[in-house]
Amino acid sequence: MVENFHSIGKILIVFGIIVVAVGILLTFIPKIPWLGKLPGDILIQKRNITFYFPLVTCIIISIVLTILFSLIGRR
Repeated sequence: MVENFHSIGKILIVFGIIVVAVGILLTFIPKIPWLGKLPGDILIQKRNITFYFPLVTCIIISIVLTILFSLIGRR
């Protein structure tokens, strides 16, 4: 029973660290001038409708996270 509490505690700590990291990223992402404005990001503007999909930005973020998680997973 005590072992279950230890594993739940570790999961909660990791979850808390992830929440803090996401909060920090959301705070500083608007200050990165090139993020979201890369060539290959799709922007369609019509009269009163704007559609924006940051395709290349999503690919770059995916590559960075894949490398980061693979490095963390090796430990």
